[in-house]
Order: sequence, then structure tokens, then C-alpha cells
Amino acid sequence: MSSRDAVARQEDATIIRPDFRKNAEPAETVEAVKAPPEPSSPSAPAPSTPAPAAPPVFIPKSRMMIAAYMLAGTLIALTQGLGMSFISTNQQQIAGPMDLTQTEATWLMAAYLFPNASLTLLLFKVRAQYGLRNFAEVAIVVYVLVCLAHFWVDSYESALALRFFAGVAAAPMTSLGFLYILEPVSPAKKMSVGLCASLTALALPTPVTGIISPYLLDIGGYHAFYLVEMGLAMVSLGLVYVLPLASPPRAKVISSLDVVSYIFLAIGLGCFAVVLTVGKLYWWTAVDWLAWMIIAGIAASAIFAAIELNRKNHLVDIRWLTSREILHFTGALMVSRLVLSEQTSGAVNFLRNAGMLNEQMAGLYWVILAGAVISGVVCAMIMKPGREPLIHAVSLLLVAAGSYMDSQSTILTRPEQMYLSQFLVSFAGGLFLPPALTIGLGAAMKRGPSYILSFIVVFLATQKIGGYLGSALYGTFVQWREQFHSFRLVSQLASTDPLVATRLKQLGGAYGKVLTDPNQQVVQGAALFTKQVQQQAYALAYNDSFLLTAWASLAALGLLLLHVAWRNRHRLSPTRNPMPAAA
Repeated sequence: MSSRDAVARQEDATIIRPDFRKNAEPAETVEAVKAPPEPSSPSAPAPSTPAPAAPPVFIPKSRMMIAAYMLAGTLIALTQGLGMSFISTNQQQIAGPMDLTQTEATWLMAAYLFPNASLTLLLFKVRAQYGLRNFAEVAIVVYVLVCLAHFWVDSYESALALRFFAGVAAAPMTSLGFLYILEPVSPAKKMSVGLCASLTALALPTPVTGIISPYLLDIGGYHAFYLVEMGLAMVSLGLVYVLPLASPPRAKVISSLDVVSYIFLAIGLGCFAVVLTVGKLYWWTAVDWLAWMIIAGIAASAIFAAIELNRKNHLVDIRWLTSREILHFTGALMVSRLVLSEQTSGAVNFLRNAGMLNEQMAGLYWVILAGAVISGVVCAMIMKPGREPLIHAVSLLLVAAGSYMDSQSTILTRPEQMYLSQFLVSFAGGLFLPPALTIGLGAAMKRGPSYILSFIVVFLATQKIGGYLGSALYGTFVQWREQFHSFRLVSQLASTDPLVATRLKQLGGAYGKVLTDPNQQVVQGAALFTKQVQQQAYALAYNDSFLLTAWASLAALGLLLLHVAWRNRHRLSPTRNPMPAAA
């Protein structure tokens, strides 16, 4: 018997038998509270439903096997993240060889994000119905095939289509990396060590992309990106084949109405993702089709909500999602995504606007990577029930401090001057998310395992849509402030000013060796002077955005302290002594 057959039989042996009562559905899968945070339960069991089957018994693994599973999970997380990060980090280097404008290159990101924004939700049920091993192998094989197809791309239209399917193929990889890191962790440590390690692995692709991209471009151009993606996917496939996951019991959990409901959810989230990705490039009020996409997203989301509100077995429980507790949790996650956009959409774009390429920012990416890893280790050591508000308060303070330091930047600022501030922001991001995820999972578990799928919707929406929203708000705010500062600077500069005239003469004289016509020297000098003024305006605009982030972090900290004080108001009020009885 081959090792593959043995593993398959071992997995099949864990499948529970369905309830054979007449007209009864198969028993639903329920994971323990300490199980990985991506369940497969479709909906809350009815009162007449029999007791759910126990999850697979945890079997401790050797240190070597623990390291192997952790490595597999990290590689899978890197594989899924690099596909998106390679394009977002190297838009200029990809647009040039493909004869694309920057706007067209941004559409490659939008095509990837449209299916990826929501597909993970449906894949939870696919995983529960067909088994983890089949789910893992098929997911990675599809990803390998999509990466391989990129080598035959010869047109912009085919590149858009492949990026769409790449977004589909990468969706299951996120949960796979999560599950592989959680697999060898004991149940007592899954919500601390396991959760922190998983979220740290998911934060690695962006800084790793910035570090390795210059070397890959030197080796084989942008095709080297696809080669690395395919290589990592093939290594991940081998690891999945050798290291099986403990498969929970299978059950028939997908209904036809689930598919219909999901289609409208995918259209809604996909439209919002595309609009938030390209909106600032076309400008929000300049083209009509942006408004129509927003309308389509709202209409699809409304139809999805109408379907779910009138179902007995929800794909997503809308009423629970609109409860006060979950709205508070959603707001906290959304604020964290917005303020943490200071790093990806703020500092990095500021340095690129100042003329820095990935080669010059390699040291900064190493600092961001170190901050993510160290914060994951520290969070795993200190995270305990009841400490979440304190950890969140420290995280917001670090973001405020790092953002304020960045707000003092000038056009002469280089990556070395931002090492400390960006380390603080990266460290803060690693501290904030694991406690928040623990709170959300706890709230879902109190209502029952079926509510975890609804919680996953909140988490995905805040992390993915929140990330696009943060980037869109940052880009829009910077462009608005750049226009303001450009107008103010230009209004203060007159050609009759001796300093301005001297500067124009110096800049025009720089072209004296290549241009003999004095008029052309003046024109080129004026153009270079205008560009310098615009750079100054952008520097001031980014400083405004950094300062706004600092104030937003402090405001969020203030709201957090008020919430904690209100929740513990009975402890703060002095105990009143009872009045003595009358004589």
C-alpha cells in the first residue's frame, strides 16, 4: 500500500457516519473552542439536531514535525501573498516591459482582488464537504497551473484574465497556511502561540517582496516573479503531500442557495474592491462608471442581505453582524487597518515619490520584516485573556509615535531616517491583530460554532476591504493636500523675486552643455523648477497624512480608554456603606 493511500484511508477513517434517521441531514462538523479559527460549520444546529461529533483528537508531534508544519504553513502563506505583492510593489517595473501605463498596471491588481475579496468564505464549506487533503492538493495544483500560464501571456487582455484566475487560485492558500501553522500547536496554545505565528506568517509577503524584487528583476525581469511563485507553489504541494492535516469529519454542508447567496456577496465585495483600487487614479467624481460600480455593489449586497435574512440556515447571520458587540469589534478592526495603512500607503509611497526604488529601500523592508516577526513573538508571550485592551492601547501609542516621527519628513528624507518609526508601526500592527481576533472568536463561540462563519465575514471584510479603503483614503487625502500646498507655494513664488530668478538661472544653466538655445535652457529650467515645487508639495501632503494618522491613533486610544472605563465603572465607583438602622 502506498503512503498516499495510507494517508487517505487514515483521513477517511475520521469521517463520521451521518444520522440515518428518516429525512435527517448528516451530522454537522463542529470544531472545539481551541481549534483553528476557520471552521467548517455552515449554520447553527436546530434544537432537534443530535449532538455534534467531537473533533479529531490532538496528537502531540515531535519538534522536527512541528518545525516542518510551521515551515509548510509559512511557505504557503508566502506563496499566496507574493502573487499580489509582486504587482503592487513593482508596478513601474512591470508596466514598462508590458507597454502599459500605470493605470493599466493597477487594473492587474483590481482583477486579482475582485474574486479574492470574498472567495475564502465559500471555500470554508468546500473544505468541510470534500476534506482538507483534497482541498489542499487541488488548491495548490490550480495555483501552479495559473503561475505556469503566465509564461504564455502575450497581451494585456490575457494578463487581466490570468490575474483574475490567480486571485481565485490564491484564495484557499490563506486558510491553508493558517491551518498548517496551527496544526502542530497544542489546543491550550492555539489561541496564543498558534494565532500569533499564523498572523505573523501572513504579514511576511510584503516586506519579503520588497527585499527580493530587485534581485529577481536583474535575473529575469518580471517573468522571474512568476517563476518564484510557481517554484514556491510546487514546494508547497510537496509539503502538503508529505504532511497531511488532521481532517475534521466531512458533511454535506453546501446547498444551492449558498451558491446563489455567495454570488451576490462576491459581486458586492468585488465591486467595492475594484472601485477602491482604481478610484483615486480616475478620480472619484470624474467618470460615471465608478458610480455605477458602487451602485452595483450596493445592490448586490442588498440582495445578499435579503436572501440571508429570510433563510433558516444562514450562510452569514446578518442580524448578529449588526449587533452592538460585533459593530464595536468591526469598528476596532477597521480603525486598525486605516491607521496601519500609514506604512504601506504612506511611508513607502512617500519614499517612492522622493525617487527611491526598491534597491534603496531594501534596508527599510528588513526593518519592517523584523518588526513583524518580533511583534509576533512578543504578542505570543504576553497575550492572555483580559490583556487585550492593554495590548491595543500600546499598539495605538506606537502607531501614533511612529506617525508623528514621519510627519517631520522632508524631500531629503531617506529610508535610513524612517527605520525607527516604521519599526514601531510594524511592531504595532503585529500586536494589534491577534488579541482582536481572539475577542471576535470568543464572541462567536458564545453563540455557537455556526457563528464563526459569520465572524469570518467580518474579519475578511475589515482586513481586505479595510486595506483597500485605507489605501484609497490615503491616496485621495495626499492628492487633495498636494493640490492645496502646490497652490500655496506657487502663489508665493514670483519670477521677479531675486531668489526665484537666481534658482531658475541655475537650473537652466545645468542644460548649457546639451542645449545651445538660451530659450530652451529657460524652458527646461522652469520645468525642473516646477517639478521641485511639486515634490515639496507632495512632501508636505504626506506629512499632513502622517500627522492625521497620529491624531487618529490618539483618538482611537481615547475611545478605547473610555470604553474600558465604562465597562469597569462598577470597580471605579466607591462602595457605599449601608445607612444605619433607625433607633
